Amino acid sequence: MKKAVTIGILVFIAVTFVGALYYLYQKNQEDPTVYETESPSEQTIVKKTVATGKIVPKEEVLIKPNISGIIDEIYIEAGDRVKAGDLIAKIRVIPNVSSLQSAKDNVATAKINLDNQKKSFQRQKELFDKGVISANDFDSAEVTFKRAEQNYRSAQQNYEIVRTGTTSGLGSAANTLIRSTVEGMVLDVPVKTGNQVIESNNFNDGTTIATLADVNEMIFEGKVDESEVGKIKENLPLEVTVGAIENKSFDAVLDYIAPKGVEENGAIQFEIKGTLNKSDTTFIRAGLSANASIILAKAENVLAIKEALVQFDDETEQPYVEVETGDQEFNRKDIELGISDGINVEVKSGVEKNDKIKVWNQIKPAMDIAQN
Repeated sequence: MKKAVTIGILVFIAVTFVGALYYLYQKNQEDPTVYETESPSEQTIVKKTVATGKIVPKEEVLIKPNISGIIDEIYIEAGDRVKAGDLIAKIRVIPNVSSLQSAKDNVATAKINLDNQKKSFQRQKELFDKGVISANDFDSAEVTFKRAEQNYRSAQQNYEIVRTGTTSGLGSAANTLIRSTVEGMVLDVPVKTGNQVIESNNFNDGTTIATLADVNEMIFEGKVDESEVGKIKENLPLEVTVGAIENKSFDAVLDYIAPKGVEENGAIQFEIKGTLNKSDTTFIRAGLSANASIILAKAENVLAIKEALVQFDDETEQPYVEVETGDQEFNRKDIELGISDGINVEVKSGVEKNDKIKVWNQIKPAMDIAQN
């Protein structure tokens, strides 16, 4: 019995010893970990945030009538360029029955008064010619007669204005002819021939007949999230890309940030505006969707490395890299970082251009992982 136990213990020891030797052999057969290295390079790093929006004219002018009526003719269409004073549309007036009757009654009253003053003036003239009345009395009668004539002409003109919207003698002031007030391009003509329009007055904005704008002065109008608005400020440069215009960006300057945000889809958005560079003559249609990269910081031709190469001390949280000093031998070097674009980061001090930096978090090839 004792002999069997002794033999069992010796067999167990032998198997364990052989297993340990086999394990050590397999470990020696594994390839040692070889770390790759990368060197710093000179790059231009741009830190930016993106806003979505559209391209719109800096100022839009709405052409509205100063008289109500029906569009008789339209002389322009969207896309036309017009100058100040160019004819846009003609309105046919549909008179108000009450106003028309009142104006007609005023004409009749003025005609009765004129006839009466004319007879009185003729009598005064005969008496003056005979020397019965003085010159002052005659002059007074003549002035009264001329005033009656003027009142009659005014009543006739007012009647014509109420009936047709214009009258002879008004010239360019005729309000049935709608003219452009500025020079620019016609963006929209929301009315058609036969549409009824309402005059613009203190109680009504009136019907827009045409929308004009100077397309040489365009702006980017967009919105940024509340998490980004604190990073931007006025006069920062913008790079605007328009979806409909490929392989081209437009320079702009951020000149407006809304002081109050608006909630959209559960997030607070702030409106921004940026004026496009006037020197670029590329025609951009109003209303095109666009994205604006707001350049927060920019460093040109600086020494930079990939952010993935940077490590941080567990205690001090200071950045450092491991620089190769020999074959697969690395030494820690503390570094000072500058701006980052999310992929590359500026290195202000700590490494040289020719240093080889350890890729400490490299990923093993898929084949190796499968074998292990």
